[in-house]
Amino acid sequence: MNTALTILTASESPGSSGGSAIVMMIAYVVVIGLFLYFLMIRPQKKQQEQMNNLLSTLETGDSVLTSAGFYGVVIDINDDVVIVEFGNNKNCRIPMQKSAIVDIEKAEDGIEK
Repeated sequence: MNTALTILTASESPGSSGGSAIVMMIAYVVVIGLFLYFLMIRPQKKQQEQMNNLLSTLETGDSVLTSAGFYGVVIDINDDVVIVEFGNNKNCRIPMQKSAIVDIEKAEDGIEK
């Protein structure tokens, strides 16, 4: 009789553990997916939103830093193109994409003494 009981419990055990193994695997996938979302995707979206807000405040006369490391002054702004003047040479005006601007320093209205 002990042998029959052992066979019966052994035959029930793989079926029930197979279902719980699938549930555990799905739980692991969900946990890893949430971890990746909060660690990688969400901060990147926040950074992109901050950059879009920064570029929306861009005005003519602002000093900018480009992704190439050049400092310049914004002369004209179109939809996606900005004309930037580099250095004291008035002939050095280069059109570039707004996405190439990394940092903006607002132009001062008054002169400090």
